Amino acid sequence: MPIERIELYELTLPLLEPFIISGGTMVERRSLVVVLHDKDGHRGYGESPPFELPFYSEETLASARYLLEEVLIPRLLESESESPEAVDEIVRRGVRGNPFARAALETAAWDLEAARRGVGLAHLLAERLCVEPVSTVPCGVALGIPHDRSLDTLRRWIEEALARGYQRVKIKVAPGWDAPAVQAASDAMTGSGLPLTVDANGAYAWPEHETNLRAIDRADLLYFEQPLAPDELLAHVRLTRELRTPICVDETLRDATAATQIVELHGPRVWNLKVHRVGGLSEACRIYRIAQKSGAQLWAGTMPESGIGSQAALAMAALPGFAYPSDLEPSARWFGPDGDVIQLAMSGEGRMDVPSVCIQRQLDRERFQASSHLIRSWASARR
Repeated sequence: MPIERIELYELTLPLLEPFIISGGTMVERRSLVVVLHDKDGHRGYGESPPFELPFYSEETLASARYLLEEVLIPRLLESESESPEAVDEIVRRGVRGNPFARAALETAAWDLEAARRGVGLAHLLAERLCVEPVSTVPCGVALGIPHDRSLDTLRRWIEEALARGYQRVKIKVAPGWDAPAVQAASDAMTGSGLPLTVDANGAYAWPEHETNLRAIDRADLLYFEQPLAPDELLAHVRLTRELRTPICVDETLRDATAATQIVELHGPRVWNLKVHRVGGLSEACRIYRIAQKSGAQLWAGTMPESGIGSQAALAMAALPGFAYPSDLEPSARWFGPDGDVIQLAMSGEGRMDVPSVCIQRQLDRERFQASSHLIRSWASARR
């Protein structure tokens, strides 16, 4: 997989409305995009979508940019990489953590192979894993905490989501915004037959917030996502025994090693697999194999990314074993009409098509140029 040139961009997409979770607020989506070029004109695109502040992970947009500029991109250009898996090994060598930076180059390598072979990412992954992908995936809506903390606003959001056809509703919760919000959401969904889930992004502690957690547990939830801090693996294991609601891990599922530990400890069996959070598609495939062997139920999470980064999640969600609707939503929901660089669409039945072509063939080049700026370009010494 000889790479002739690598470009690094910063992409900025204004959000249609602020998105609030327990740890922070976003008003625009800033991310890094790398583009790998080969001598035949094929391009592979990858996104690095950490947040600007470390409320979700230790890694930030600034730290990912530094590592890409100073270490990973120069290293990749100097290396002879023959496959996406080889690129994964190159960017992991001597680097602890920093999955978002690594994922940019690793997912771009997968997309470059897809461009060369004239297929989509889902085809490549299914081929590697010896499975058959589906052509469409079910979508779930992720609703943040209303800026006005109004239950009426939450109910309105849910009614609008149900009208659009989403197959699952998820609301964000935090101490001070939990049991009443969950009850309001349940009431708004009465008669819909759709599952409700909640996501705390690690905002609670056990046993300090036992009263809050047990109040949420009384609702009829499909699962409770990441109630405790990412490092609280043992506490999450205990919570699977204390609560009747299935526990889902998100930030705790850092990599395949964490997945193995969760299985060995008889911990949560619902896993939110975010490709960029675990360092790319190669690591996501390792986690997938562990889930298939252990019986863990998967679904694909997003940050959310732009349409570029969402391609990796779409490809994973197309694999058998992704049992629940994923956080894949139409671009218009986040960025408004024509606001994204790849327009993701959802059918009235709440399903999204899995692309059969690479990112290069989907990208709106004019929108990308208008929404990004080139940070730097590197050329291979082989040129």
